[in-house]
Amino acid sequence: MSVSAVGAAPALAYSSMSSARGASSASSAAAPGGSEALSAAEERAVVELKQRDRVVRAHELAHMTAGAGLVTRGASYTYQTGPDGQRYAVGGEVGIDVSPGRTPEETLSRAERIRAAALAPADPSAQDRQVAASADRMAIEARLEISAGEVSSVGSANETSAASGASGPAASYAAIASANAGGGSRVDTYA
Repeated sequence: MSVSAVGAAPALAYSSMSSARGASSASSAAAPGGSEALSAAEERAVVELKQRDRVVRAHELAHMTAGAGLVTRGASYTYQTGPDGQRYAVGGEVGIDVSPGRTPEETLSRAERIRAAALAPADPSAQDRQVAASADRMAIEARLEISAGEVSSVGSANETSAASGASGPAASYAAIASANAGGGSRVDTYA
């Protein structure tokens, strides 16, 4: 999976799977030339390429499904031509929009959806995990902005209640809390 707004990552590269995996019996598949049959090794390579093609397409489809609304472009694939002359997908990427929202709440929601899209496949790639980590950082920053906004709105409410002539323990607590708000102190109240 690649991220359009940040940049594209290299596509997954096909590496040869063990020849014991996917061995098949001899068949009469024709080679690109037309009349020659494929050797047993070529047939194994075709079976492995078909399997890799299915895995790659399912992986990218999982990104597109989970990233609905964030996908900037559909899957693009890297192909390898097999001994049978057919092209098989051996890598792929899906572009998604990773820009922040207009508000911290919207950014938090987008970050959670980006993370879900990145980790949607059964076996996320290193690039997928990197995108998820970036989304986690985006979510943390959004949460910090949200809580900073809540603290400032609580502080202004306390100042308003103190200015309005509130009396008693509530006014005392509000005065102490607003005086210590920036200092990182904690105020414990006991009845």
